[in-house]
Amino acid sequence: MTAMTPSRTDSRRRTSAADRFVASARLANNLQVVLVDLIELHLQGKQAHWNVVGKNFRDLHLQLDELVDIAREASDTIAERLRALQASPDGRSDTVTATTSLPAFPAGEQNTATVVDLITDRIAAATATMRTVHDDVDADDPSSADLLHAIIDDLEKYAWMINAENHSA
Repeated sequence: MTAMTPSRTDSRRRTSAADRFVASARLANNLQVVLVDLIELHLQGKQAHWNVVGKNFRDLHLQLDELVDIAREASDTIAERLRALQASPDGRSDTVTATTSLPAFPAGEQNTATVVDLITDRIAAATATMRTVHDDVDADDPSSADLLHAIIDDLEKYAWMINAENHSA
């Protein structure tokens, strides 16, 4: 058996941008629903941060800012992934309000125990969206699915940490 040796005229070099991966409409739509939930989680986390009162206020107040940072960074990651795949993310407030799966956050001051429940419910809603679209995202683009895995891991870990405020031994 003889090994094939490329001749001087054979080349594996790519000469066109036509090889660039472009998101299908389904992939773009699935990443968009994740994006709006992450933006809404960020906004609701900030609303809770400003209006939480009661026992263990300071700890929860600081944890909420950390959650806001996680959600904001994750939304930026998803939006930038959309752009890398030649799709346009839509983070306008009207779009977020009209399409998020997260329940509305109540106005006014909320006690710490209530905020823990409200925020962990919203984290669960955001991760449920990611789990719902995951298989289709994975079929279309495993790299984007890997991003969802990391975000789900971060958010679920943070939900556990926040929820521990309401459950002592």
